[in-house]
Amino acid sequence: MKIAFYAPLKAPDHPDPSGDRTVARLLLLALKRAGAEPLVASRFRARLSGDTDAEQRRMALKGHATADKLIAKYRKLPKAKRPKAWFTYHLYYKAVDWIGPRVAAALDIPYLVAEASHAPKRAGGPFAFSHAAAEAAIKQAAAIFCLNPADKECLSGIVKAKQLIDLPPFLDIAAFIGHHDAPGQGMRGPDRALGRLKLSQHYQLDPDMPWLLTVAMMRKGDKLASYQALAEALRHVTRAYQLLIVGDGPAREAVEHAFEPIRKRVAWLGLKPAPELPEIYASADLFVWPAINEAFGMALLEAQACGTPVIAGASGGVPAIIADGETGWLSPPGDTAAFAADVDFALERELAPVRMAARAHALQSHDIGAAAATLMKVLAKVLAAS
Repeated sequence: MKIAFYAPLKAPDHPDPSGDRTVARLLLLALKRAGAEPLVASRFRARLSGDTDAEQRRMALKGHATADKLIAKYRKLPKAKRPKAWFTYHLYYKAVDWIGPRVAAALDIPYLVAEASHAPKRAGGPFAFSHAAAEAAIKQAAAIFCLNPADKECLSGIVKAKQLIDLPPFLDIAAFIGHHDAPGQGMRGPDRALGRLKLSQHYQLDPDMPWLLTVAMMRKGDKLASYQALAEALRHVTRAYQLLIVGDGPAREAVEHAFEPIRKRVAWLGLKPAPELPEIYASADLFVWPAINEAFGMALLEAQACGTPVIAGASGGVPAIIADGETGWLSPPGDTAAFAADVDFALERELAPVRMAARAHALQSHDIGAAAATLMKVLAKVLAAS
């Protein structure tokens, strides 16, 4: 069963790493696990750089032209070789799907969306044109998979409740951690003791001191704001700690400036390839990230899968992936004093039970198997009705 897949914000094979790219790749894998054959239909990037009406209309024309080419291409194929459905990931007013709804209507196939967000306040502003197009696309969807529960409130005003399907953020945990125990004994995380030994030697860290970790790209906007909030919060932590930062990007200088007051406590690890991340996560005592305006944060989920408790700001869908007081601790978004207090509180307690709870939570609620089962069930229902 061929499924046309499209991500208006960033294609799954885009060269720049990000949480968006990670989720797109995971959705492709989950669709395969669900028995589908997903194919990337287009790499057209619909992300707006400004708010002018002219730019929005130019984007629409380019998208529609791409759609018309795809329609002509698919119509030349025998029906058995055409896509049976269209699946779009991450649709909102700044990254409208100008392609999928047009192709789905022309081919008379179901249109499906994952992580759609609707912002009624944009209806009368400078983004009115794109907002209306995003709303029309959302209304056309046969099913909307909600990775961020916070999106459901506004979506429920324009679509029926039965169209909104919960799809908790997920990982292919077995592939991510890359380690297994003997058959029947389940998955085990990376070797925490070995990881701490290697990192302490390479970066001159004290293995007997608590390690805090953050993993994030360094970009202007919300990422930089989170780094700045983290630096401010950690200035007020009274317990001893060392901070490991994994990441890089165009805002590196601004991030380094923010941590200047605590520079002696910071180890800059730079960008790390994905296979090295699990051992780094597992080596840390706590993963810390204020999550300013974060949708849900894949790094927060990766940390828990490696058995690392998380301290985060309770933005967007973050509370849906962290069990407050069980797998980590949540503070009000932007409240650096509360965040610092949570770090101190966590560092004063025995974290081994929290590490176990974090890993169990990820395996039980956020593994790819459950996501594939949800996708399979909904695909079967939608295709049967089409």
